Amino acid sequence: MSRISGTRRPETLAVFTEWAGQRYGDHPALRAKGMPPVSYAELRDTVREIACGLIGPGTGVRAGDRVAILSDTRVEWTYAHFAVFAAGAVVVPVYPTAGDEELAWVLADSGATVVICENAERAARVEGVRSKTPAVRHVVLMDELRALPGPAATVEEAAEEAVEILAARGAAVVDSDLASIVYTSGTTGLPKGCRLTHGNFGAVLEANLDVIHGAPGDRTYLYLPLAHLLAQLIEFTTLLYGGELRYFGGRIEDVVSELAEVRPTHLPSVPRLFEKVHSVVLSLAESQEGGRERFEEAVRIGLLAAEGRLPQELAGAYEEADQRLYSLVRDVFGGQLRWALTGGAPIAPQTMDFLRACGIQVFEGYGMTESGGVISLNHPGAVRYGTVGRPIAGCEVRIADDGEVLARGPMVFPGYYGDEAAATRETLDPDGWLHTGDLGALDADGYLKITGRKKDLIITSAGKNLTPSLVEQAVQQQSPLISHVVMVGDRRPYPVALITLDAEEVAGWAAREGRDPSDPGAVPDAVRALIQEAVDAANERVSRPARIRAFAVLDEDFTVDSGVLTPTLKVRRRAVVERYAAEIEALYDAD
Repeated sequence: MSRISGTRRPETLAVFTEWAGQRYGDHPALRAKGMPPVSYAELRDTVREIACGLIGPGTGVRAGDRVAILSDTRVEWTYAHFAVFAAGAVVVPVYPTAGDEELAWVLADSGATVVICENAERAARVEGVRSKTPAVRHVVLMDELRALPGPAATVEEAAEEAVEILAARGAAVVDSDLASIVYTSGTTGLPKGCRLTHGNFGAVLEANLDVIHGAPGDRTYLYLPLAHLLAQLIEFTTLLYGGELRYFGGRIEDVVSELAEVRPTHLPSVPRLFEKVHSVVLSLAESQEGGRERFEEAVRIGLLAAEGRLPQELAGAYEEADQRLYSLVRDVFGGQLRWALTGGAPIAPQTMDFLRACGIQVFEGYGMTESGGVISLNHPGAVRYGTVGRPIAGCEVRIADDGEVLARGPMVFPGYYGDEAAATRETLDPDGWLHTGDLGALDADGYLKITGRKKDLIITSAGKNLTPSLVEQAVQQQSPLISHVVMVGDRRPYPVALITLDAEEVAGWAAREGRDPSDPGAVPDAVRALIQEAVDAANERVSRPARIRAFAVLDEDFTVDSGVLTPTLKVRRRAVVERYAAEIEALYDAD
C-alpha cells in the first residue's frame, strides 16, 4: 500500500483516514439513522481529534499499546477504530455480548491499557472486572473521546501539532507491526487472541479491491457486529473505494425496513437474513391455494433467466413473475442491491436459487480470523454456487491427506497472542500453512467446497466416521420451522439429534392452519409430525450409518446468552451436549 493519495490504497491502517480524506474529500463516508452524512474530510478530522486525545496526557496511549473497544456497531466505533490505528496503537475488539468471564479474559490477556466503551452501562461492566485486569489504566466513554485533552496547551496548537504527531506515528508503522488482536469466538473454551498485522490486512484489501466492485456513491448497509473481523473488512473495503457506510439503527427487528430505506448497493450478512426473506415469501405463497406450485414454477423460470437459458415461449411468464414476485423481493433489499456477501455458515441452496431467480446475487465466501478473515470468495467475475469460491489473490490453498483445508499467504496471521506457542504450533506449521480445522475439497477449476469441521467428526461405537454438518444441513433444509439441528452420536451406537424451532415460523404456520399456539412451551403433535417428515426426507439423502434414529424437539431455541451459541451464532457443540445431557440420554434410553 502507498501513502501517496493518487494510488489505490494507503500504506497502513495508521494513515488510512488521512489517505481517504485527501482522496475523497467531501464525498459522504458515514451515515447513521437520524444524523447527517459524515464526509471523508470530516472523518479524517474527527479521527485526528480523537487520536490526539488518546495520545494526550489524559490517557497517554503509546505506540504499540492495546486499546479495547466495547460497543455495538455504530459510527463512533469507526471513529475509535481508526483513531487507535492513527495513534500507532493496537485495536482489541470486544463483543458486547461477551460474559464477564470472557470480558475479563480478553482485557487481561491482551494487556489492554485503555477501554473505549459505548455507554455508562458498558463502562460499569469493565469496572466490575477491574480487579482481574491490572493493565487497564483508563475507561473512556465514546461520547467523551472528542473531549480528551490533546498533547498541546491550546486548541489551535493541538490542531497544528496533531498533523505532525500523527504523521510521525503513522510513518513509523510498518507492515509487520501489530494492528489488532482479534479474539476468536471459539466453540470451545476461552477465545484465543489472533495477532493480525498491518500487512495481513493490507494483503486482504489488496485481494478484495479488484473483486468487490464499488465506487463513490455506492452504499454499504452494515448491521454486523464490528467486533467481528468480517464487519471490519467491510468497513475498510467500503472506505477504500470511496463508498458510504450506512449503519443500522440498533434494533435487529428493523433491519428489513431499514434496507428499504437505505437502498444499499452492497450488503454483507449472515445467511439467516436471506433465508428469513425466502421463508417469509414462501409462507405467503403457501397461504394461497396452489401457491406453493406457482412459487416453485416462478423460481424455475427465474433461474432459467439468470442462467441465460430462458426459452422464448416463457418470456411472458417471466415478465408476469417479475411483476408479482421478483421485483417485490428486490424491493425488500432496497431495489439497488448489486453485491451481497455471506459467510460463516453455509446458506441453504433453496435460498440461493430463490434469490438468483429474483435477480439478487449472493456470493459465499470463506475465511477465519487466523487468515485475516478471507481465504476464498465467490464474486461477479468467478462464481460457482455450492462452493465458497476460489482462493483470493495471494492465497494458496491445498487439501491435506486427511481432508483438512490448508491455506498460506501474506494474509495469514503470525500466531496467537500471549503464551500461546503450543496453540500456534498446532495451527501454523513451519512452512507457513494454516491448518483451518475445516474439511473440504477443491474441484477441477479451483473452487473450494467446505464439507465439515475436522474436530466435529463423530465416530460411532461401530467405528463409522460421520460428518454431522452434512446431516444437520440436510435436515434444516427440509423445513423452515427448524431453527437449529445438532447431531449427537460420538461413541454411541447410532446418531440422534436435538432440534429447535423458529418461533416466528411456527406462529405463521399455526395462523395458516387456523390453530392457536396458546402454549409456546409445548410442541403440538402436528408440528412434531412435520419435523419427523423433515428428518425422514433428510435420512433418504445421507448414508445409512449417518441417518438420525431419534430426535428431541427442544422447548427453547439456542441463544448467545445461554452460552450455546458464539457471538457469531456458531453452535458450541460441547455446551449443547452438556446443557441437554438429560434429553440426549432419554433418546438412547427409549430404544
